[in-house]
Amino acid sequence: QVQLVESGGGLVQAGGSLRLSCAASGSIFHSDAVGWYRRAPGNQRELVAEITRSDDMNLAESVKGRFTIFRDSAKDTFYLQMNNLKPEDTAVYYCNAHWTINDRRLEVWGQGTVVTVAS
Repeated sequence: QVQLVESGGGLVQAGGSLRLSCAASGSIFHSDAVGWYRRAPGNQRELVAEITRSDDMNLAESVKGRFTIFRDSAKDTFYLQMNNLKPEDTAVYYCNAHWTINDRRLEVWGQGTVVTVAS
């Protein structure tokens, strides 16, 4: 089974930037999509950014213009570039990859990486 490992979280001042990385232990090239989710304290997990197999990109309204997602298929790694960070971006960020097999959604998650944005 493919495993995902995130890196790149940390503490940053408001207005700063971070790049999160998600490295897969196996091929994710044929996945339906890869993406990033986050869960802030007291909130539900929400989709932040997703890129599909056909390179369509979906971004949450709250991060449009500030975040972007991209991948390096040769390295089975994808990234979340976060610019102009705000305190409300503080959360645990999780990467995700999913496939549809026999009409069932199969997915894998990373362990999470903490992003803290200080005001």
